[in-house]
Amino acid sequence: MIERYPTKKIYVGDVAVGGDAPISVQSMTYSDTHNVAETVEQINRLHFAGADMVRVAVPKMEDALALKSIKEQISLPLIADIHFNYKLALEAAKWVDCIRLNPGNIGEKSRIKEVVKACQDRNLPIRIGVNAGSLEKEFDDRYGATAEGMVASAEYNIKFLEDLGFTDIKVSLKASDVERTVKAYRMLRPKNHYPFHLGVTEAGTIFHATVKSSIGLGALLLDGIGDTMRISITGELEEEIKVGKAILKDSGRVKEGLNIISCPTCGRIEADLVSAVAEVEKRTAHIKTPMDVSVMGCVVNAIGEAKHADVAIAYGKESGLVMIKGEVVARLPENELVDRFVQEVEAFANIKN
Repeated sequence: MIERYPTKKIYVGDVAVGGDAPISVQSMTYSDTHNVAETVEQINRLHFAGADMVRVAVPKMEDALALKSIKEQISLPLIADIHFNYKLALEAAKWVDCIRLNPGNIGEKSRIKEVVKACQDRNLPIRIGVNAGSLEKEFDDRYGATAEGMVASAEYNIKFLEDLGFTDIKVSLKASDVERTVKAYRMLRPKNHYPFHLGVTEAGTIFHATVKSSIGLGALLLDGIGDTMRISITGELEEEIKVGKAILKDSGRVKEGLNIISCPTCGRIEADLVSAVAEVEKRTAHIKTPMDVSVMGCVVNAIGEAKHADVAIAYGKESGLVMIKGEVVARLPENELVDRFVQEVEAFANIKN
């Protein structure tokens, strides 16, 4: 098991971030935040999808003023995303659980001091959100939109907050491409102990965002880097949570739910494997017990994979085997295999619990 970098534990509402806390997955609404009903509806969707916290955009004062009503109607910790106008942060700090600032576009340091004071008064953490596309002029002029520029900006702003006596900080270093994003996080990680929020920003549609995030965030997680994360997808909110949790599981950061092993489609398959795997995924989605299960479509690899799985189907021609820990427990017609397999998976999960 790869050890995470030791980081300071902070709290966003009642959710711990950093230290020994689980790596949390978050998302962001796309509604006009002042449309309270729509914003609450989207937050509730994220809650039921398994999000740990949620961020909302606050581009106008009417959005900041709506936060009180929103907070009263939700259970997830609420983060206000602030750009350009520090007064929005001052109003938002009265109601939310965290403030996200982009130092590159807030302006004068006196304004950030006021925001820090408001957060200190309410024990709110601040996320320093550095984006390659909006660095402060001095860093952009010196480094350009590079990993080095992002790290220089983050270090400057961390020190600025520390000099004000503020240390409830988390940091993000986001670019729209994987290479700069990963390089920046790796450069900054040994230099401080603050929790990192991971993400590749503006990652695109679900296909491109999933690929970019899997490569970038997966690499960082395997380095032991990362305390909370968001998958930025141009698409439905729930997909961000689904992909984020899958990355955590498949990188070994979270031991929860089924690891489904199945064949690639090829000419040797002797069953409707695509339908079988889809049905298995659907009918076992509720199981949280960590298990390796195998659904294999031909004799070439089926038995070998089944020996290493907790529960397995090994399809043959018009029939197949159900196996537990490599031992055959049933030989059945093809149309009965999934039902028996699901029964055995549920039973195995109950025993492990």
